[in-house]
Amino acid sequence: MNSNNLQHDSAVLKKSWIKTSTKENLKIYWYNFRRNKLSLIGLIIVLICISLALFPQLFARYPAHVEAFVDYSNASKGPSSEFWFGTDNYGRDIYTRVIYSFRGALVMAIVVLAISVPIGTTLGLIAGYFQGTIVDTIIMRLTDIFLAIPPLILAMSIASLLEPNMTNTMIAITVSWWPWYTRLVYTNAASHSQEYYVKNAELIGASTPHVLFKEVLPNCMSPILTKMALDVGWVIIQTASLSFVGLGEQPPHPAFGQMISDGSNYLPEQWWQTIFPALAIIFLVLGFNFVGDGIRDMFDKGSQS
Repeated sequence: MNSNNLQHDSAVLKKSWIKTSTKENLKIYWYNFRRNKLSLIGLIIVLICISLALFPQLFARYPAHVEAFVDYSNASKGPSSEFWFGTDNYGRDIYTRVIYSFRGALVMAIVVLAISVPIGTTLGLIAGYFQGTIVDTIIMRLTDIFLAIPPLILAMSIASLLEPNMTNTMIAITVSWWPWYTRLVYTNAASHSQEYYVKNAELIGASTPHVLFKEVLPNCMSPILTKMALDVGWVIIQTASLSFVGLGEQPPHPAFGQMISDGSNYLPEQWWQTIFPALAIIFLVLGFNFVGDGIRDMFDKGSQS
C-alpha cells in the first residue's frame, strides 16, 4: 500500500510540475511575443481578417452582390457613403465582395499548409535522420527537382492542366509548396539527430517513429511555425496570382486576384476596382508577416532565456 501511495503521489507531483512548467513557458513566450509592437499589430490584423472570414454577413452591406447580380443603374460608381469602395462595371458593391474574399483566401492558405506542412515535414525528418543513406538521396534529389522550378510557374503549369476552380488551385499550390518544408526540416533534423538525447533514446530501444516525432520534431518546431505564419501571406499572393490569370476561383464568386484583374481593364479612371482589393491583400499579408516575425523572436528569445 505504501509503495502504491508513493507511486501515486509521484505521478501527481509529476503532472503538477509539467502543468506548472507549461504555464510558465507560455507566459515567457507571450511576454517575448508582445515585446514586439509590430507583432501585436499583426495579431490584431489577423484576428480582424479571421473575423471577416468567419462572419462576412455581419460586415458586408450587400450580401446579394456576392453571387450573380447585376445593377447597371449603379455600375462603375466611385466610393461614396452608399458604396464605400465603389461598384464594379456590373453594379456590385466592391466592399462586400472584398469582405467575402477574405474567406476564400484564408481557406486556401489553411488547406495548402495543412497538407504541405505534414508531407514536407515528415519527408524532411526521414531524410535528415537517415542522412547519407539511399533514403536521404531519393527524398532530397526529388525535393531539389521541385525546388528548381519557381513555385508560381509550377503552380500555373499544374493549374492550367486542370479545370480552373478553388480545389484545383489548392492542389497546384500544394504540389509546389511541400519541398520548402522538406528542405527546412532536413537541415534541422540532420543536426539534431546527432545530439546526445537522440542517441540516448536509440540506446534504450526507442522506435524510429518515436525518435523522429517525439525527440527530433519538437526541436524543429520553431522554424516550422515561423515559416507557416510567413507562408500564409505567400500562399495568398500566389492564390491571387493564379486568380489574376483566370486559373483560380471563377466568377461570380469573389476573389482578390480576379477582382484586381477585372478592375485593371478600367484603369486609371475607375481606380477603386483595383486599389481596394489590392489593399486588402496587403493588409492580410502584412498581418501574417508581422505575426511570423513575432513568433520567430518569441522562440529565439525563449531559447535564450
